[in-house]
Amino acid sequence: MSNSETVKTVKRRRVFYIPGYDPFHPRRYRELYRKEAAAQAAISGYEIALTPKTTKGPYGWHVTSVQDDHQVESDIEVLVWSDLVRDSMSNSIPATYLQLARTAWIYIGSGALFRLMRLRKGPVIAALYPVAMLLAQLALAILAFWLCLQVAGLASTILTEFGATLVGAIGGAVAAVFVLRWFRARDGKFFAYYLMHDYAHTAQNRGAIPNDLRERLESFGDAIAGALQDPVDEVLVVGHSSGAHLGVSVLAELVRAGRVPAGGPALSFLTLGQVVPMVSFLPDAHELRADLRDLCQSDLLTWLDVTAPGDGCAFALCDPVSVSGVAPEGKRWPLVISAAFTQTLSPETWQTLRWRFFRLHFQYLCAFDKPGDYDYFRITAGPLTLGERFYGRAPSKSRIEKAVSRFTSVAAA
Repeated sequence: MSNSETVKTVKRRRVFYIPGYDPFHPRRYRELYRKEAAAQAAISGYEIALTPKTTKGPYGWHVTSVQDDHQVESDIEVLVWSDLVRDSMSNSIPATYLQLARTAWIYIGSGALFRLMRLRKGPVIAALYPVAMLLAQLALAILAFWLCLQVAGLASTILTEFGATLVGAIGGAVAAVFVLRWFRARDGKFFAYYLMHDYAHTAQNRGAIPNDLRERLESFGDAIAGALQDPVDEVLVVGHSSGAHLGVSVLAELVRAGRVPAGGPALSFLTLGQVVPMVSFLPDAHELRADLRDLCQSDLLTWLDVTAPGDGCAFALCDPVSVSGVAPEGKRWPLVISAAFTQTLSPETWQTLRWRFFRLHFQYLCAFDKPGDYDYFRITAGPLTLGERFYGRAPSKSRIEKAVSRFTSVAAA
């Protein structure tokens, strides 16, 4: 991290955004950036504009911004894995319930769930919500089946007892399937299937990286390594939600492989609303724990971790390296700070959003009414590198650094 006497103005920047577990087309992130950047610029008094991308990446956009009397050009690229997400969500209703049983067994049987509860109860409640919701839906389907049997039983004086039971069973099965399909069709409101698929995808290999995702991460690494050879001032990697631990793995491998040139652009890593412990606390997350251990010591990058206690879907102010039990003596990163929603959003905005949990989980990518030192659009389009912008910034006093994970191995047994 540079000091205030050697600050270099950023004129060109490459930004790589790694989404969380999201099945939607990356254009939603462009539209979100366009809308929220305009709102933040109006509040903060700078200029920002989007145009079509100028790089070779699969999906992105170009940003021109004038901040603090400096014009900055930033190319933002989305590192896409939404196709893998969609594939993991293409399960039938029975398969989803099998996922539920297996995922619950992995987290409960390994003890990871109880360790996670020692950190923050919000994300654990969020993890338990789809389990409870899906079981409630199943209970209603069973109730519908039972009611049909009872109604059919009343007709036993007309039909034979066997006939009444058969009619009731068939009718009950149809009613039960209808109930389950009705809820599934409306999961855009309930998010039970979506979240269940998310946690099942995380736990499918007990924390080990799935092969298809491993290949995608290698392509992410190649894209970032290529940008580090470009004539730019900063290469910024942003990992949101589940994208945070993917970014950790990508950058740790680049550092180990010697693919971060010492004289190249500043390499910066911004994690937002991270849920790293949901993976790193699992028994077979050896690689991720090794990546956390290695990346936190590197002097080749700056790593800032931003969360907020108001975000019930993130492990707010939990140092992902320390709580995973892999912090070495030479630990440098991440710098853990709070986005402090209750302070950076107006009372009116906070009242509007405080119970909209999924919207709050994306607030890091949005405009703030009263921005503090965290401003997503200054970081991604402003004239300072991440290291320069947060030079001398003290970490949050309320951060959690106690090692909590039961599993701390960094190599498979």
